[in-house]
Amino acid sequence: MSSQPEQTMETQQQKKKKWEMPDTYVILFSVLLLAVIATYIVPSGSFDREMMDGVERVIPGTYSGVEGNATGFMDIFLALQEGMVQSAGLIFLVLFAGGAFEIVERSGAIKGGILRAVSKTRGKEFWLIATVSVLFALGGAVGAVANSVIPFVAIGVIIARALKLDAIVAVAITFGATFAGFNVGFLNPYTVGIAQSIADIPLFSGMLLRVIAFVVIVSVTILYTWIYAKRVLRDPSKSLVGVLDESQASKEDLRAPFTARHKFILSFVGLSLLFFIFATIQFKWTINHMAAFFIIIGLVSGVIAGMNYNKVAITFLEGCQKLVYGALIIGVARAILIVMENAKILDTAVNALSVPLEGLSPVFAALGMFVANGLLNFLVPSGSGQAMIAMPILTPLADMVGITRQVAVQAYQFGDGFTNSIFPTSGPLMASLAVAGVPWIKWAKWMLPLLLIWVVIAVIMLTIGVLINWGPV
Repeated sequence: MSSQPEQTMETQQQKKKKWEMPDTYVILFSVLLLAVIATYIVPSGSFDREMMDGVERVIPGTYSGVEGNATGFMDIFLALQEGMVQSAGLIFLVLFAGGAFEIVERSGAIKGGILRAVSKTRGKEFWLIATVSVLFALGGAVGAVANSVIPFVAIGVIIARALKLDAIVAVAITFGATFAGFNVGFLNPYTVGIAQSIADIPLFSGMLLRVIAFVVIVSVTILYTWIYAKRVLRDPSKSLVGVLDESQASKEDLRAPFTARHKFILSFVGLSLLFFIFATIQFKWTINHMAAFFIIIGLVSGVIAGMNYNKVAITFLEGCQKLVYGALIIGVARAILIVMENAKILDTAVNALSVPLEGLSPVFAALGMFVANGLLNFLVPSGSGQAMIAMPILTPLADMVGITRQVAVQAYQFGDGFTNSIFPTSGPLMASLAVAGVPWIKWAKWMLPLLLIWVVIAVIMLTIGVLINWGPV
């Protein structure tokens, strides 16, 4: 007799929808609607601008009210379309880079290189952890591995199991190391490349200081990981999640060919990226050149890998397809700015932000930008999407508070990069933890001290950047 009410209650419970974190696109569209509402409330205004060394800069103290147009219903969707059009160069850069790196990954060169490093350092736990971490950090720094690190976490689990370590180490040497490199991204087209193009400074300029920061951050990350790993090796009970069962490892897990062809592919890609750095300095190459160059990298890598023409085309397009989600975010983010620009309220926002920063020293103004971008990353966990939203505001703001645009770019980069490693809104983080079977709470407990160390390094670097008037070079 009581089964029917119980079934009714179960049905009602099933109908109750659990709260889910809104998708990034939902969040951005909500921000777009807020921007539309703001066009009816926020007064329109504009700064005077002047050309200095070929770059348009805001003249501080020249803000004044102007007439602006509120956004209509159809204008909302026109802004989305126009955002895609205006961001086409950046969108195709992301897509073509994804296509090129997909070909390199499918060739087996990346996995083969990692596992060869594993075999060469077998029995030397520190050097194994350091080698794998450096490889993934370099991948993050050049944009070759970011969201695509997720499947490689499984390799990290294999390595950690072979070393009698735990799943936290597995995530640390793959995902953690990738985003340690991503934090600086000295040759990352998705973050630094986009931010610098918006800030109107030379592509991948300021690389020396970024490389130094990369070395420091990655070294600290490796040392922190090793201290924890060594503690677990000495006493497995010290593991936060329990040591992995070595009996589950397959003898085939750590076997993958690393042929002369694989070495050739990796050498070609590395030399190509170095050539691009040279070309940006010598020939003033832009984002468009880089997008085109990734097509060349993809095609040549496919030929070296022995793929036929159909395989190259299909693999390249599959790589593009994987990054459609992240690429189109750029256009949606741009739509928000189009609405604000058309209504002439973007300069009003910049002026409002500049008021609390005006009384601060340039150093503290830079640190304020860093903190603000870190908080923004909770809502917009896309590096390229955040660049599209933040840099049009940070660029004139930097001019007004007396810091260089290079410092503003790095403040954005640190704010975006650091929190990717701990915010639960980061898709790659949560997916990586799922692959390794690590609860977010356990990861956050392990990651928080390292994050604080990163923050200290960022504060020092940004301070140095302000003091030396870090410019485009």
